[in-house]
Amino acid sequence: MGRRELLAGGVALAGVAAGGAFALGGWNPLEREGDVPAFDLESLEAPGSAAGTITVPERGRVTVLELFATWCGVCAELMVPLGTVYDEFGADVQFVSVTNEPLGRTITREDVASWWADHDGRWSLAHDADLELTSALEATSVPYSVVLDETNAVVWAESGYKSVEALRAPITAALEG
Repeated sequence: MGRRELLAGGVALAGVAAGGAFALGGWNPLEREGDVPAFDLESLEAPGSAAGTITVPERGRVTVLELFATWCGVCAELMVPLGTVYDEFGADVQFVSVTNEPLGRTITREDVASWWADHDGRWSLAHDADLELTSALEATSVPYSVVLDETNAVVWAESGYKSVEALRAPITAALEG
């Protein structure tokens, strides 16, 4: 047996083992090293959000996080479906949109609050100044949507635009446990 065949066989075996573990509930690729730790982020004064500090994610509650940037056109388009699911689940779920833009340089808190109001934001708005939450979520692009269960484990994460249905399904699943 050649080296190439041996390597291909090993890769195939690993794939079968991973698929079997996932199917039997022994491994989930969304699970990270433990739950996402809670971070105290600066919350911004904007519609639906008060200036101060917010703990994200909130343990004991399903949390929906949306990482965004004001320069991102897809982030702006995503505000409509986010608003729809917020109206549906906002009483039962912690909703927080988070920007990690360098506030005070090319963009101000007021610029973010104005963008938020222009795009009908009406839930908590926060700033991840040190990129700690962004790093913990392993987010590498915006928009980046995350649903965490009551134990702060990531149950769903996806980049890019999402429909109302695509957002609703993991929130419903997390609420149902």
